[in-house]
Order: sequence, then C-alpha cells, then structure tokens
Amino acid sequence: MAGLIVSASTGVLKPLLVKLATLMAEEFAKLKNLRKEVKFISEELTSMKDALERLSDLDELDKQTKGWRDQVREMSYDIEDIIDDFMHHIEEKSETDGLGRKTARLLRKLRSRHQIASQIKEIKALVLETSARRQRYKLDIPPSSDVAMDPRVKALYEKAANLVGMEGPKNEIVDWLIDEEKQLKVVSIVGFGGLGKTTLANAVYATLKGKYDYDYFAFVPVSQKPNIPNLLRTLLSQLGGTPFPHDCELNILLDDLREHLQNKRYLIIIDDIWTVSAWEIIKCAFPESDLGSRVIVTTRIQEVAAACRSDRRRDYILQMKPLSNEDSTKLFFDRIFGSEQACPQQLRDVSIEILKKCGGLPLAIISISSMLASEGSNQKNRWKHVHDSLGSGTNLTLEGVRKILNLSYKDLPPHLKTCLLYLGMYPEDYEISRTALECQWMAEGFIGKENGHEAEKAARNYFNELVNRSLIQPVQFDEHGSVISCRVHDMMLDLILLKSAQENFFTIVNDPQDFAGLQYKVRRLSIRFDGATARKNGQTIIPKNTSVSQVRSVMFFGSSENTPPLSEFKFLRVFFTGLARSAAVDLSGLCKLYQLRYLSISYGWSYQLPTHIRVLQHLQSLGVPFCDSIPSDMVHLRHLMHLVACCRLPDEIRNLKSLRYLCSFDLELNTLDNFNGLGELTNLRYLALHHNLGDDKEKHMDALCSSLGRLCNLEELYAELDGCMDGLMPLFSPSTPCRLERFSHTKGSWFSRVPRWMGELRNLIYLRSEVGELLADGVGILAELPALTHLDITIRHDKEMTVIYGGGAFLALKRFDLLLSSPWHLMFQAGAMPKLQRLVLWYNNGSGSEQNGAGPAGIEHLSALEELSAKIACKGATESEKASAESALRSAINMHPNHPRLVIELTDHKLTCVD
Repeated sequence: MAGLIVSASTGVLKPLLVKLATLMAEEFAKLKNLRKEVKFISEELTSMKDALERLSDLDELDKQTKGWRDQVREMSYDIEDIIDDFMHHIEEKSETDGLGRKTARLLRKLRSRHQIASQIKEIKALVLETSARRQRYKLDIPPSSDVAMDPRVKALYEKAANLVGMEGPKNEIVDWLIDEEKQLKVVSIVGFGGLGKTTLANAVYATLKGKYDYDYFAFVPVSQKPNIPNLLRTLLSQLGGTPFPHDCELNILLDDLREHLQNKRYLIIIDDIWTVSAWEIIKCAFPESDLGSRVIVTTRIQEVAAACRSDRRRDYILQMKPLSNEDSTKLFFDRIFGSEQACPQQLRDVSIEILKKCGGLPLAIISISSMLASEGSNQKNRWKHVHDSLGSGTNLTLEGVRKILNLSYKDLPPHLKTCLLYLGMYPEDYEISRTALECQWMAEGFIGKENGHEAEKAARNYFNELVNRSLIQPVQFDEHGSVISCRVHDMMLDLILLKSAQENFFTIVNDPQDFAGLQYKVRRLSIRFDGATARKNGQTIIPKNTSVSQVRSVMFFGSSENTPPLSEFKFLRVFFTGLARSAAVDLSGLCKLYQLRYLSISYGWSYQLPTHIRVLQHLQSLGVPFCDSIPSDMVHLRHLMHLVACCRLPDEIRNLKSLRYLCSFDLELNTLDNFNGLGELTNLRYLALHHNLGDDKEKHMDALCSSLGRLCNLEELYAELDGCMDGLMPLFSPSTPCRLERFSHTKGSWFSRVPRWMGELRNLIYLRSEVGELLADGVGILAELPALTHLDITIRHDKEMTVIYGGGAFLALKRFDLLLSSPWHLMFQAGAMPKLQRLVLWYNNGSGSEQNGAGPAGIEHLSALEELSAKIACKGATESEKASAESALRSAINMHPNHPRLVIELTDHKLTCVD
C-alpha cells in the first residue's frame, strides 16, 4: 500500500500507476486495443517515478533537469484527473435506477470509453515526448518503521521557563515588572529570529500569571502582514469582551478595548511585531492607568522596540543574545543524549564543531540536535556529513539559519517532506489541530498503509516524527503528553514557502490579482483575503478566466462574504474553513465533487448541506458542528471515518461501519433506534455524548448502556451531560474486552459514588470525574486501576477525610488533580502514589472557613513529587486568611525531602460545585 502515497517530489505518480494497473486488469480488458498503449504508459511512468525519487535526494539541479522534473510532476496530476473522471463515469450507478436511467447510464459509459480511448493516445504522445528528454533511473525505496512520541518532548516544552539560557533573562524581566511602579509599563524583547523571544515571553507570562493578581490576561501573536482589526478582535475575545461584527470600524474596536481595560489591571503579550505602524495602532488599546498593568512586546526590529519605549523612562528593552558556549553545549547534548557525559567519545569533537556553526541560536541548536537524535549515536560519518553540509563560519543571518533548517528538511524521507510542506497551507501563527491535519494528509493521499498498519496510525507516526525532529512546535498536550495542536515557527514557515514554490505544492492568494501570471496550474489553494479585498473594483474571489478544476485542497482563512461555488473545483479532495468569520459557503455544487474526502466548516460560516450527499462515496471526514441537519443518505457513506456534528443523526447510523470518531451523539435528539444502532459501530475509537436523555429516560439509558458495552474498540469516551449519571453502568460487557483508555465527563454531571464497574477498566489511562462522595471504597476502586496515570476528581461533598493509602495503590499515577472544599480533608499515607510527579489542588478558602490555613497532610510521603500546584478560591477571604493559606502549603512542601516546586494561584471566585 505504500505505493499509493502522493508526495511533493513525485506528484501522484505512485497512485496513478496503481490505478492504471487496476484498469488494465478490469475496464481496459474490454478495450483490448488500449491495453498495449496503457501498458507502455505505465512502464514509462514507472521509470519517471524512479527518476524523480532519485532527483529528490540531490542538493542542486540544473535548470533543464528542474524543468523536466516539474513537467513530469504536473503531467502526473493531469493524467490522474483524466483517469479519475473516467472511473467515476464507469462506476456511477444507482440502486433505484429504472430502465430509462439504466439505458442513459449505459450510453454514458460507451461515450466515456470512446473519450478515454482518444485521451490515452494523447497521454501516450505526451509521455513519449517527456521520456525523450531525460534518461531513466531505478532506485529502491527503504521501508518505513513505527514512530512513537519522544517522551522528552512534553517535558521540554512544558518547562520552557527552565530552558537552558532562559532563567537569567526571565528573572531579569520579572523583577523589573513586579516593582512598585503603578503606571503602565512596557517591556520589549528584541532579537534575531530563532533566539527564543516567544519562549522567554511565555515563561515570563506563566510566572506572572501564576503568582500575581491581574484582572485580565492575553497573549496575541502578530503576523508579518497583520490584519489589525482581526488582531484587535482576538485580543478583545481573550479579554472576555463581546465580539464585534467583522465590518466594525477600527476606532470602535479601539474604543471598546480601552473601555474594557479601563480601571482594570492587565498583563498582555503582543508577540512578534514587525512594524512601528502596527504598534502605533495597537498601543492605542491600552489605557494609561495607575493599577500596575504590564505589556510585553517581542520583535526582531530595533525600531519597533524603540517605539515601544517611547519617552517613558519606566519602559524597558531587553536585547536577546545568543546562548553562551556553556548553555549551547548543555542544550545540544541534553536533547540528544540526556547529558554531555553520555555523548560517545567518537562523536564529541564533531559535535562541538557542529555547535560552533549554530552560533548559539536556540532554534538552530534544537533543529540540528533533534535531527541528529534520530540518526543514532554510532554513525560518525553521518555526523561528519552534517558538519560539512553547514558550510564554514557562523552566520546568524536569515540565509544562515535557512541553511541549518534546510539541512533538517533535506534529512527527511520524501513522505515527511510532503507532510511538512502541507503545513504551509495554514497562515503564520495559526494553531493547527493534529486530528484535522492527519485527516487532511489522509484525504490528500500522503498516507498509505505501511507494514500492515492502518492509515490513521501511520499519520500519527508521521506527526510524531515531525514533533520529535522539532520541525513543528507543540502548543497543547493531552493528558498522556501527546501533542494535540501545533504551530510552525515563522523561520521554518519561510523555508516551507520557499520549497513549496519550487515544487508548485501550494499557492497562497491574498488578493484576486494574485491569480494573474501563475506559471503552473494551482494544485492546492490557501485563500487569505478579507471581504473588502474581495469586493475591490467589483472583483470576485476567483477571476472568471481562472480554472480551478484541478485544485486538490482549498482552505479559506479570510473573511470574504462568500466562497466560490464548489462546483468549480471538480477534483477537490480537501475543503477547510479556518477562523471564525461572518462568511457564506456555497455548498450547492458539493455533490459534484466525487473525489472529496475531507470537508470541515468552522464556527462563524453560514452554510446549508445539500439534501443528498450519498454520491460522495470517497468522503472520509465530515466536520459540520454547527449544521442544523445532516442528509439522511449520509448513512451510505461507507468510507466515512470522522464525523463531527451536533444535530440529530440520520436513522440507520448502524450502517456507518467505518466510523472511528463520532462527536457528538446527542442524547436528546436521537431516536431509540439510533441508541441501539450505536452499539453496531464497533470500529469507533472516540465517542462524545451530549445533552440529556430526553423522554423515556429509562429505555434510552438501557439502550445506551447496552450499546456502550458492545463498542469493543472504543478508546475514549467523553460525556457532556447534566445531573446524576448513576444509571450509566456498566461500560463493559463480560464477553467483550474493554479497551477504554480515557473517560471524562463535564463538571455538572456526576456519580453519587465511584461506580464499581470503573474497577473493570483495566486499560484506563486518564479519568476525569465528579463524585458526590469519595469514601474509602471509592478510593480503593480507583487505586486498583493498573494503567491509570492521570486522575482528575471533583468531590461535591467532602465532609469526611479522603485518605490516599499506600501499599500497592495507584502504582502508575503520575498526575492527580483534586477539587474539594478544603485541603484539610485530604491525607496521604506512607507509600501513597509512589510515581506521582504533579499534584494539583483546587479548593475554597473563603472568610471564616473551617481550618483556614491548614494544608493536606502527608505530602512528604509522595516520594516522586516534583510540583504542587494550588488554585485557591478566596472570595470573601481577608488578606490574613490568604497569607495563612499560602503559609500552610509552604510548610507542607518544606517537610518534603525533595522540596518540590510550589505554584500558588489565588482567585476572587468561589467554587460553586463543592459544599
């Protein structure tokens, strides 16, 4: 199946060859005069594929060779479109066709066969002409292997505040910001791209947010060509303000932000400003007040930093510098070997020479070290090649850093290069969902089944490897330490855009005029202009004389009033809308996109699905969370794997046998038949349940529990319900092994006590639950779960002591989140939770609370504890009571032999879900 993979270097030659082989054995067997022609074409295309693979490994190509490569790649797309069109017309049928329709379909088939015969001759002539220009080569493709997430990744990114070389600058900025100055202060972090400005700003932000009292917090990235109104709307949203219409005037946005921040203490980070003019507008949103507000700005432009300082003596500029030799060495060796001492002697000298060429730039060091970590520690010749490829001298210029990043790119196998390039479809600083990205890769054909693994697992392997190599940056992690969203560093994005232009991989359009003068057919299209741009001079989004039928992926990130009709994109595989905008999507031509595999429309876009979508037989992912209804014939989409919809599902959902991911199953809207049919979706891995059971709760609950017990492959269950859930039992069947790894439900839904059936969830890794009481028997049920590593529990009525005992209990647990009324009600016995690294406590500390100032007992027994994080709701508490609460926790930590890190956050709210 690996031969099916589409890549940037070979285009669609691999899947095209498979399709031609299939047709020779089936359809072309009926057209004997064409078999010889098609066989010749296949042999020629195979030689071309091998040649392109060989060329992808070469550093430089002459102009003539580049031209030949580009022609072959583009030719492969065009030929596949012809073959796909033919196959669609041949396979087109309907179970309800009458005699007239069957006759018409037969005539269409005959016409299609006549057309393909003519097209095959044209293809052969084109292939012959192309073959004559280049000698053909042969090259074997090495097998790929399974990839796991590097277990160090989460620690490296979660502890950015402690990153090598960051501690000193972080403390310097924090000390400067927390002085007694009450007026607004601005600190500018300025330095070359890749020095770690954003990482440093994040570390400062986390420190101040955790320890100091601010009313508002916000972290807003700024792109190189920012849309200032959109940026201000993002800022207002993060500050909890009411979103303004898209066509709102700039001055109204600024006035509202100023009013929102007036008489408030705020901490705001504006990340990566490129121009003085952008800052001059943004700063107008910050009112001058005497409440100790702080703004942090990062920039690579000295003039911007100077403008941020203005004439105010209280403002400050921190000039970022390259890492020292000592810090560079530690960062490099820690990422590859764990420590400098663990580096093999034969690699020490070449490692130091490679480090010198990185010039103390963290981005360069991280990129090179991550690449070398994947090479193994016994390949000295390979490391020497890396050293030689970096050239001579140290060059902290854009070109110098690009050379370092390019080396990491060139080191990738072809399939990973293709997957990395696809991230350039997203705008700068966009937070990219891992799940969406993997589904898009599969829809485009970048992922094949390898070594018997499913395509989904292969996609996760690819994503993990890009993270492990530090080519994409993690943003959010799940409870297991896996990355669930990412961003691309702007300097890596710069390289991606350069490579994409060379391969004609995707095209970015910021204005309709960008279509003019394109040298190649557009294969993937990222549209990023707003409504004002689209309407300029009466232009449409896509000029009428522009053909987009050959486009494979379309992504919209702008705020256009309308998108072009989908019927114009005949061979579309991926359609995606990003960002929340007031825009309309024309889906009237959706059913003409017979190659469509991925459709996702985000919040803020107005749309209506057609009444019938059964023709979309290749559809794998459908994301329409804000759609009022789904066509009833969706149940015939036999390849559908991912479904995101929050409306009533069509009857007979039991037919969706390929479904892996269902978000969500609305308990209030769906029929009893669908409750029963849910249990037949035995390939489900993820299921989200929403709302209440509606009428006839007892029958629905029985049907739901019966169905859940039959979902033998279910790995994650999420429930967003209201009220007591004691009827939800059990979640397993004695005859069906339970593979559930993650179970969580929202606050506001609870079990009166820990249900006994939870003790049967032997594969459970993560549990988030709310219980009325957590008594000894409940603790005992949870304590026996052998795989449980993250436990998040809310106790509604903790009038009695919760005792966490030792002696073989909670053997795998590494993180424990507990929300309770008071830490005085919690005790850890000797030997408790032997692997626990992080303890997070949430509790009330209001005025007059019983045992104010008492901490949890026995924290010193948590032998592996690294951090205690306490989030204390102090509504009505006096300053003395707040100080007493902090003092109790510090006393408890001081008793611990390892002296774990203590993080305390005080809020003026009250936890309403506990007594």
